[in-house]
Amino acid sequence: MAGQHVPASLLQLDYPQSVIVVDDYQTAQKIVDHLSDQEFPVENLCIVGTDLRTVERVTGRKTWGSVLGQGAVSGLGTGLLVGLMLAFFTGSSGNFLTMLITGLLIGVVIGIITAAIGYSMTGGRRDFDSVQQVVATHYEVLAEHKVAAKAREIVNAMPEFRARAFEG
Repeated sequence: MAGQHVPASLLQLDYPQSVIVVDDYQTAQKIVDHLSDQEFPVENLCIVGTDLRTVERVTGRKTWGSVLGQGAVSGLGTGLLVGLMLAFFTGSSGNFLTMLITGLLIGVVIGIITAAIGYSMTGGRRDFDSVQQVVATHYEVLAEHKVAAKAREIVNAMPEFRARAFEG
């Protein structure tokens, strides 16, 4: 279900209690998998990313060339749509390729102009490209209150997690 939209009620537990806090998602998954192998009712569990932080990876310097190139590439999709509309609605089958190329050129020009205007309006601020992601630094396995003690007992029996599980 990862990445899919689910109703909020499925993400909520009744009176959740902490089973264990770990440093990475794979370890939290391993714990839930182990609980499942022990026939624990895993539908009473949640993995929650905690201590969120934003990580921004700088991918390169923005220059007029890179901005205009990105604008041209982004305009290709719009141009393809415009070209197809021109080709289909003009009714002339002989001009299909001409209309498609015309639409692509229109899209590229619009993409370049839009990118140039946007870049010139920044006034030199954020002269770099980057990607951002919100990441958790810890992952907490939570269980509904009625089964939390049993989950902690099973996790405490795992050799690699002894004495790390939340007690209380």
